Amino acid sequence: MSGKFVTPIIVVNFKTYTEATGKRAVELAQKCDKVHRETKIPVAVAPQLADLARVAEAVSIPVFAQHTDSIRPGGYTGHVLAESVREAGAIGTLINHSERQLKLSDIDQIIRIARENRLVSIVCANNPSTSMAVASLNPDVIAIEPPELIGTGIPVSKAQPEVITGTIKLVREVNKKVVILCGAGISHGEDVAAALKLGTQGVLVASGIVKAKDPYIVTREFADAAKK
Repeated sequence: MSGKFVTPIIVVNFKTYTEATGKRAVELAQKCDKVHRETKIPVAVAPQLADLARVAEAVSIPVFAQHTDSIRPGGYTGHVLAESVREAGAIGTLINHSERQLKLSDIDQIIRIARENRLVSIVCANNPSTSMAVASLNPDVIAIEPPELIGTGIPVSKAQPEVITGTIKLVREVNKKVVILCGAGISHGEDVAAALKLGTQGVLVASGIVKAKDPYIVTREFADAAKK
């Protein structure tokens, strides 16, 4: 895994929100970078593909692609190549987000290709059994994300804490080393603290930061909670 990926970590998925598109993507990434410099808590960002290079050039924190495809260089128009996101400055990629779900065979292939290109693989999983199956593929990171809680403001660490504890137990039975993150509904510092207390090593967040009235203040709150 890349030396830039240190835990506990806050990974901010920009999705395709207007608030994190184009110039705003750079501005948001710089706010996340500022929080990291102030608190020393790792913060990573995942901008849209079109913004990847400019964001990577503007910040020192880790930058992830939101997706890569299970392809190698060749005739694949409209696909996302691992080599291209690495050249753009990404250190890793999200895989199988609930809004971009994949077959297990494709997840396996993307993890392999990511490893070949020295990219950190963050695989999203929507339930304990899927997380266990993904863990057997040896990704670098698994993010637990029940899709029914995404964007609701209801954190999985509170609404479904048994999902986290149960998933950690199952995952550790097949993979002792994989990093486990908590996603879905993370909106406040207390959500971050709760997720870490349950045994995860960071959070994957989107709207809680991206659509916040002041993203810097919320990111700082998250980082301060991760320090305690």
